[in-house]
Amino acid sequence: MNQEFMQALEQIEKEKGISKEVLKEAIEAALVSAYKKNFGSSQNVDVSIMEETGDIKVFSKKTVVENPDSSLTEISLEDARSISPKAQLGDILEIEVTPKNFGRIAAQTAKQVVVQRIREAERGIIYEEFVNRENELVNGMIQRWEKSNVMIDLGRVEAVLPPSEQIPTEDYSPGNRIRVYIVEVKKTTKGPQIIVSRTHPGLVKRLFELEVPEIHNGLVQVKGIAREAGARTKIAVHSTDPNVDPVGACVGPKGVRVQSVVNELKGEKIDIIKWSDEISEFIANSLSPAKVVSVTVNEEQKAAQVVVKDYQLSLAIGKEGQNARLAAKITGWKIDIKSESQSAGEEDPDYEDLTIAD
Repeated sequence: MNQEFMQALEQIEKEKGISKEVLKEAIEAALVSAYKKNFGSSQNVDVSIMEETGDIKVFSKKTVVENPDSSLTEISLEDARSISPKAQLGDILEIEVTPKNFGRIAAQTAKQVVVQRIREAERGIIYEEFVNRENELVNGMIQRWEKSNVMIDLGRVEAVLPPSEQIPTEDYSPGNRIRVYIVEVKKTTKGPQIIVSRTHPGLVKRLFELEVPEIHNGLVQVKGIAREAGARTKIAVHSTDPNVDPVGACVGPKGVRVQSVVNELKGEKIDIIKWSDEISEFIANSLSPAKVVSVTVNEEQKAAQVVVKDYQLSLAIGKEGQNARLAAKITGWKIDIKSESQSAGEEDPDYEDLTIAD
């Protein structure tokens, strides 16, 4: 190796952001192992790369003693003073033992170390970039199926869309563009592993943040999301300004904002409901699009009985109970839904009756 090699290290430092000193130390450590491997030496050696010339020198470290037991690690005072006149007992003397053909081995070892360190640095940079983007949306392209996982190209790295994060009704054909939500970024020996999702409720929240300026700037807050991915989502919103209708802001002019989200979710139905700190009102709103007549609540059991018009019962419950299930999920309350005719004459002293105004 020569001065050109040192210049190459400086170039790597500028382009890859890896310190020249860090590279130099890593190469020197690797060269110690290469020397011992190729020359079968058990002696204590050190390798130095000369900063000015790029030359590599191998030094054997020996302790100065009266009567050496091992010529590999010890040297007599007489022999030591022939090398260094000021040598004293107990000193550590460095004696150059650079083999004649060590240059070729050194060059090969140095190349391997540099390539490895560059790879590690690039992985570190990618990890730092994406670990700071957890819970964010990213755009990618579907590359291939790997067993049951979908591999997605994010540009500098591939992400994994596992079966648990896939929507069964969606088409994940290679070559298709896709928008995904970053769930987790793991550091592994093979580089960062990025787990993404199409089913996470956070995906819906981020899509609304992109489409609704009032959510992005904090004027409208997302208070909760309940989702059955691919089928239906309920999103509860609240306005910090009494003059701003949170539901209307999310729907947008002629429904354009919510329709953009629906299109991204391949037709998934979305109910935008108004959040309220009055639990009876929030429960009534959560059963949208059904209209609620009254809500009776049991605070201790966090349970509510809801009454709807007879013709609204199936709408309130939803197909296979989906509407009621999502309403319970987003409110955190158990909800029992009855029609007016079913509830006629029934009273429960444990519940407080709250009639919902039309």
